Amino acid sequence: MVNHQPGVDDPATADAPADADGNVVDLESARDRRTVLPAGQEFAPTDTAFEVALDEEDDTTPTAPMPVDSPGAAAMLPVNDARPPIIPDGLRAGNRMHTLTQAACRYGYVAGFHAVRSPWYAVQMLWWALVGLVRLIGRQLAWWWVAEQYPLLQQAARDNDAAAWLKLHREGKATRRLRFWALAGQVLALAVVAGLAWSGRVPGLVWAAVGAVVAVLLARFGRPAGRPIVTPVMVTPRFRLLNNDIVLRAYYAAGLGHPDRPHQQIKFGSPMARDAAGTGSEVLIDLPYGKTYDDAVKVRGAIASGLDISEQQVYLTRDKSSNRRHKLFVADRDPLAIPAGRTPLLDGKPRNIWQPAPFGLDERGRKVTLLLLWISILVGAQPRKGKTFAARLLALYAAMDPFVKLTVIDGKDSPDWRKFALIAHRIVFGTMPNRDGDPVEMLLDALREIKTHIQQVNQFLSTLPVTECPDGKLTEELSRKYANLRVWVLVMEEFQVYYELDDQEKNKEIAALLSFIMAVGPSAGVVIISSSQKPGGVGAGDVQRLFNRYRDNHAVRFALKCGNRNVSDAILGGDAYAEGFDASSLPVGKEYRGVGYLYGAADDTPTVRTYLADAADAEKILTAARALRERAGTLTGYAAGQTVIREIRDVLADALSVYHSDAGLPWTQLAARLAERIPEHYADLAPEAISAQLRALGVPSVDVKHEGKALKGAKKSAIAAAINRRDTAAG
Repeated sequence: MVNHQPGVDDPATADAPADADGNVVDLESARDRRTVLPAGQEFAPTDTAFEVALDEEDDTTPTAPMPVDSPGAAAMLPVNDARPPIIPDGLRAGNRMHTLTQAACRYGYVAGFHAVRSPWYAVQMLWWALVGLVRLIGRQLAWWWVAEQYPLLQQAARDNDAAAWLKLHREGKATRRLRFWALAGQVLALAVVAGLAWSGRVPGLVWAAVGAVVAVLLARFGRPAGRPIVTPVMVTPRFRLLNNDIVLRAYYAAGLGHPDRPHQQIKFGSPMARDAAGTGSEVLIDLPYGKTYDDAVKVRGAIASGLDISEQQVYLTRDKSSNRRHKLFVADRDPLAIPAGRTPLLDGKPRNIWQPAPFGLDERGRKVTLLLLWISILVGAQPRKGKTFAARLLALYAAMDPFVKLTVIDGKDSPDWRKFALIAHRIVFGTMPNRDGDPVEMLLDALREIKTHIQQVNQFLSTLPVTECPDGKLTEELSRKYANLRVWVLVMEEFQVYYELDDQEKNKEIAALLSFIMAVGPSAGVVIISSSQKPGGVGAGDVQRLFNRYRDNHAVRFALKCGNRNVSDAILGGDAYAEGFDASSLPVGKEYRGVGYLYGAADDTPTVRTYLADAADAEKILTAARALRERAGTLTGYAAGQTVIREIRDVLADALSVYHSDAGLPWTQLAARLAERIPEHYADLAPEAISAQLRALGVPSVDVKHEGKALKGAKKSAIAAAINRRDTAAG
């Protein structure tokens, strides 16, 4: 319990009469004050705070009182003395037995938990020990055979360097000879140990202990990372008790009122209670007259400081009954650090674009969904904060509806969207010409096609009878009935790069097309999902004006961690900051990836932890989506002509596709780009291997300038020439 001293830390009695020494002499006026609920009901007087056990206890939890502070602790110290007692309360006379009992119960439970599961632990340990033994033997054999020399021999063979090959071969033989004798010594030592064990000269307990240690070490060596054998006991955590006094202290410290001034006291509109999910505490707060909900949002950090918890644990929700009333929710622990989990799309079941898409969980663990129809969505963040994953999550939902067309434009030319080739009607990567053609021209064709589709949809709807289309709007039934009324999803990843092309005329045309689609598309069933890490300072003149129009007209915004407030304002809009939402203030850390503000989707702005769909998950979902489209007969455009698995790699074409605007690349840089873009074929190939393969196809190794240095590499023109020679010979 918390020691309660009227007139000292109780704001409700702060204005009671006091004598010259500051002692409270009359409490009647404070005792009579009560807080009235909205319905006119009354609850406990606000001048006395009672501790309420906020954590539900099961039948196994001791029900005896569990004092936190000794009842007389405060009386032994001066009023303003916050020094902790020399002897902790739990070890004082009268509390020691209870403390020992609690510790014994806790550790006895842990011991029993593991004792019951010990046979299973032993089975797992023996299995992983066997795996570790096999791995250890394999490593020893590879060490003996000098396996690390094999790439050098292969390189010498590719270079037709007989002298180097013979030298490496001789050194390898000599090394194997030495390592053979080392292994023989190890085998001999093991044989001696086995002989001693067989003779029985050493006590069995010693061998049992040695065997247990060896088994544990082998199991540790064989066990995969992140796969513990002994799982920790999940003990229900105990959280800090929250009472009215602490809340009042926090709000007064934040400057939202004053306990001694008339009409400046903080009131409660409801009792303190646990939320329905059992993840925290909540209470309705009535601010003083003249203070607003926006004032509280601006000092959320100060309120968290007054509560002595992190800002990520404090959430305020507007109450519609009064602008000075809001709900305070205090989470038991930081909810944003708890992952939302894998996307439910992994079940492979078909989805309906006319139903909300699962997006993640909010700060209170509630599911957040987003209806994609009739809106456009802007996703923005710093690199590596989950921006592409969030946009891709929504696109994956659309992909699982076989009656939705998708056009995917990836301005950053990354592997993140490659697998959408399985279902995309059109797909464009980057800005530099590649083996598929000129991406800029492909983009223009795609946008022109969508513009034409929008016009045709509006014209077609106007020709339908009122009985079939009563409001002149697209419906789910019409989109299923007529192929020309399909919902169309346009994905624009890093769309700003298409406003900064060297060709200004193309910049203007792309800007005009996107502005038209943004303005007219949603009503015709065109959903736009845009993402950018640079949502401002793009283009000039008309291009800049059209860029800002395209960016600002997104109906829904999702901002993950941003570098500064200006970027956050560009993504969320200027009004968001005035309402207390600044994406640059979101927490930093690996555990906070995928966390952002979802603004404009509803009256409130939840802090969302998005579901996770990594590259492997995306491929699985898109493979299922392709199967759905094949059964429905709705594969069109690019996807209709693609095979599911790319089995043959083209080194020349793959290398040319990663050059972008570079005239030449060093072998190391070329290998890195290939590994990033096409990891299924190039993730494990060294720069020397890429060099050997290209030189074998007629691409010379020459000096190229990179970051002010001359390094060995290949020219882009040489690779293009090799492709031309091959195609000519094949023709």
